Amino acid sequence: MLNLLGDQAYLNSYQLDIYDTSFDKLMQKRIYKVLLICSSYDAFLLEEDGRIDEQIFNEYVSLNLRYPPVFLQAHSAREVLRILQEEHIDLIISMLNVGEMDTFKLAKMLKHRYPSIPIVILTPFSREVSLRLQNEDLSAIDYVFCWLGNADLLLAIIKLIEDKMNAEHDILEIGVQTIILVEDSVRYYSSFLPNLYKIIFRQARMFMTEALNEHHRMLRMRGRPKILLATTYDEAIELYSKYKNNVLGVISDISYKVNNKRDHVAKAGLQLCRHIKADDPNIPFLLQSSELSNKIYADELCVGFLHKYSKTFSLELRDFIVNNFGFGDFVFRDPDTLAEIARASDLRQLQQLILTIPDRSLVYHSSRNDISKWLNARAIFSIAQLFKPMRLKDFKSIDDARNFIYYAISAYRLSKGRSIIAKFDRETFDDYKFFSRIGDGSIGGKARGLAFVNQVIRKYNLFNKFENTIITIPRTVVLSTDIFDEFMESNNLYSIALQDLDDEVILDAFLKAKLPERIKIDLRKVISVFQRPLAVRSSSKLEDSHYQPFAGIYSTYMVPHSDNPDQMLQNLAKAVKAVYASVFYKASKAYMNATQNVIDEEKMGVIIQEICGNQYGNMYLPTLSGVARSINFYPIGSEKTEDGVVSIGFGLGKLIVDGGVALRFSPKYPKKILQLSSVEMALRQTQKNFYALNVDPNSFEPKVDDSSNLLNLDIREASSIPDFRLITSTYDMHSGVLRDGYYDEGLKLVTFAPILKHDTFPLAKILSELLEIGEREMNNHIEIEFAANLNPPSGMPNLFNFLQIRPIVDSDQTELVEWNEIDIKKAILYSKSALGHGKVKDIHDFVYIKPESFNPAMTKEIAHELDELNKRFTELKRNYVLVGPGRWGSSDPWLGVPIKWSQISQARVIVEAGLENFRVDPSQGTHFFQNLTSFRVAYLTVNPYLHDGTYDIQFLNSIPAWFETKYIRCIRFEQPLVIQVDAKTNQGVILKPENG
Repeated sequence: MLNLLGDQAYLNSYQLDIYDTSFDKLMQKRIYKVLLICSSYDAFLLEEDGRIDEQIFNEYVSLNLRYPPVFLQAHSAREVLRILQEEHIDLIISMLNVGEMDTFKLAKMLKHRYPSIPIVILTPFSREVSLRLQNEDLSAIDYVFCWLGNADLLLAIIKLIEDKMNAEHDILEIGVQTIILVEDSVRYYSSFLPNLYKIIFRQARMFMTEALNEHHRMLRMRGRPKILLATTYDEAIELYSKYKNNVLGVISDISYKVNNKRDHVAKAGLQLCRHIKADDPNIPFLLQSSELSNKIYADELCVGFLHKYSKTFSLELRDFIVNNFGFGDFVFRDPDTLAEIARASDLRQLQQLILTIPDRSLVYHSSRNDISKWLNARAIFSIAQLFKPMRLKDFKSIDDARNFIYYAISAYRLSKGRSIIAKFDRETFDDYKFFSRIGDGSIGGKARGLAFVNQVIRKYNLFNKFENTIITIPRTVVLSTDIFDEFMESNNLYSIALQDLDDEVILDAFLKAKLPERIKIDLRKVISVFQRPLAVRSSSKLEDSHYQPFAGIYSTYMVPHSDNPDQMLQNLAKAVKAVYASVFYKASKAYMNATQNVIDEEKMGVIIQEICGNQYGNMYLPTLSGVARSINFYPIGSEKTEDGVVSIGFGLGKLIVDGGVALRFSPKYPKKILQLSSVEMALRQTQKNFYALNVDPNSFEPKVDDSSNLLNLDIREASSIPDFRLITSTYDMHSGVLRDGYYDEGLKLVTFAPILKHDTFPLAKILSELLEIGEREMNNHIEIEFAANLNPPSGMPNLFNFLQIRPIVDSDQTELVEWNEIDIKKAILYSKSALGHGKVKDIHDFVYIKPESFNPAMTKEIAHELDELNKRFTELKRNYVLVGPGRWGSSDPWLGVPIKWSQISQARVIVEAGLENFRVDPSQGTHFFQNLTSFRVAYLTVNPYLHDGTYDIQFLNSIPAWFETKYIRCIRFEQPLVIQVDAKTNQGVILKPENG
């Protein structure tokens, strides 16, 4: 195998750098709105044909463009002027006969008022029309076409004008190729151009295979050859002189005007052919004529000839272009016999054949610029332009030329191959590298999820599927796990990390350690490109696996942006080291023990990515963040389990993953939201606080609590933030009415009504599609995290950041539950809202918070008592049932006990039980909730005061406690409890043991 580094070294001796073309810079000028001036009858025919919109739409989708052109119709001069005043029109197309209007007078008036808008006239084909056109002043008309009802013509017109608009930049600056067509007959170029564009598009679809992913395939289509039309000899000479270094070939009539004179010059095409061939004898030239006798001139000039009346005209045209313009496969030939020696259908095959073809074949094709022509036709401009000016005499030998071509192609392919997950190169890292890796080890679970998300976005063309919205992952750099290994070993940190030390001690030791110097240099390059605040996230080898997703176990730090690169680098390095330290915190060790993993086998990757959002004063935050799940364990009303569920909030996503009050809805029914079903409920159960990043870089100092530099603010402090107006409703205290939208007077509530009810942003549609696609691609129920910026800079689309995807670990759903055989009257607890499936066995202990002692103000003390009790169960290696009021795992102590998973890790059944004066919706969409489901913990909700399930607290109180504190009681039964959960009916029951 040839050494790729050697390839690059060879090219470096020529001081050459080869990169792929920036296809996103091509075709910047587009036809978005077309004004069609026609009679009602013509409009009817166009609509009945039905193929125009379809063809144009399909072509635009294939080019990965955001907006296909819109056709607006006008049937009178007054309508024309009104539309031009109200709309930005890019092209005017008028039928020749439009009722009372004189088309040519109207065109003059429009060109005078709107000189930059191209005007095209469509005419029927007849001798009378041709005579009329000869006597009309066509100075205001850009093109005249013959309309025979063929929808392909409109597509060709739009592409021809777009090619003309973009020619100078795309051809001269980027290297896009052009085909010059010289024809003055309206009848012929009207049929010729659609044929020519079909051939061009077919070629473009072929060279899409040179790309390594779907997104780049679409972009490469923009590099297709352009077609430029000349109708006189002088126009043809002007086009050739301007673009001659990028001309694939010329197709010319034989007789046409010179210098816009009225009479044809009989042999103008031959004169043009001699002129061009004298300048470049290798340019393919095709002469066409309605007189077959003119073929003799083509033969004398050794160029192609096409008879306009030939019955196989289209096939002959296609064959000539494929065989002479570099389209199709590259065929190596024997220069003496022109017999085929070898054939290459792609760049890889061409590269290999370069090493083996005979010298005489290489000399033949090189002297004719065939290789550069073939590369240009496939939009591989960088190496094509490298080869074209070179001659064999520029090299020491044939082998030297052969090696140069081989290594140049090798370098190009190497560079292009890095475009999916690019290996980080601080010399070439720039804004176009969306996903790069530093190091050679694993990128970890979260990073794999991000890479998978990026692939899904490309595969399903989601990037710009929704109008005025970009769906993408954040710009990302990943430090792979080998950097973690090197950091740990070079600083001798395992000796400290594996000890039973306080988290603060471990963090301090890691912050004092040093990152490898080369990594700091790489990070300095990263911050020179990333100009937004950065999220530094864990990506361990175990995170987001199918069976043990470590959701939220390790730390995520948000680093504010600093214009001082030294300070920014220092803060970023601290964040990376703090993420490494979080592997060895007590909670992480407890989790590893619970999952029976070994802590010193865990390897940590680190994700560095830009944070979605905007800065307002000392705050930085997105418009919204959220978590969506493809399965809804608590469907309400007409919702179904498979419809999924979403939790969204204003500001950073910490609100959601920590279990704060957010808005819950099904993406299938975004207008039906339980929390907004009454004004009273909306006032009580909508978001009361939000998180934002403190943008002061001096405030950043990593703590064990990774949210230490986040601002937890009252929702009333959001009133000055422009984004807040996009997601609120206003409560009028005088009328008692909740109005959708932001109004100056009244209490503002976070309802997302403008988005969910009035579709100002297609959030529900986006999430429905992402959940459906993600579930299908992962073959599993999934959870995704996302954020969106709905207040982008002027002229920019809205941004939907797809942040993460992970599987939801499902219980086995093969066991059937015979509910008619279960006596609910014997239940300690029965729930109609249960998560999980199957029997939970070998549980003897029942732990519950005493309702009479419960006080929301004391939930932190309750959490401490549970932590101590859980340690005893851990030592005894026993599991238990845990019942308590409110929301387990919430960061808000007023919603329930603010417990961490490590503090109740021995619980195998967890119940949220409402009290008469303390009722909270069940938690979903939190990391805590995700970890419960990953361990297949049965999860039940009961609200006996609302006649929703049963909870026999009197039975429990009648049994002596095995252990009791101020707030909790633990009952131990001699016989195991009978615990059954049924995911299909969402029922769960805990029965009293037979012997008590």
